[in-house]
Amino acid sequence: QVQLVESGGGLVEPGGSLRLSCVASNLPSEYYIIGWIRQAPGKERERVSCVSTIDDQTYYTDSAKGRFTISRDDAKNTVYLQMNNLTPEDTAVYYCAANRAGGCQIRYMDYWGQGAQVTVSS
Repeated sequence: QVQLVESGGGLVEPGGSLRLSCVASNLPSEYYIIGWIRQAPGKERERVSCVSTIDDQTYYTDSAKGRFTISRDDAKNTVYLQMNNLTPEDTAVYYCAANRAGGCQIRYMDYWGQGAQVTVSS
């Protein structure tokens, strides 16, 4: 059974940092795109960042560039999202997801984690 398990969410003040982790279990090797997708209350899902486990290519949405960094530890089957200089607009449930084709596109994500809540508030 494929599992993607997120952790690291929480409450942080504006300007603070959080690191999300996504541990993948039993993920078929052809699922080489791992991404972070977020959904804020009342809004559509938004892709935040993705990484290719084949060539390390990365994608960041414009609002994440310069603040967020995606990385991976293959030995731990884990993908991280380091988030710095957080703002209230980053408040959302953050999901880890995986696909095998189509790049960092939400519609091609086949496997999803349960989500981690990130709240940025003073």
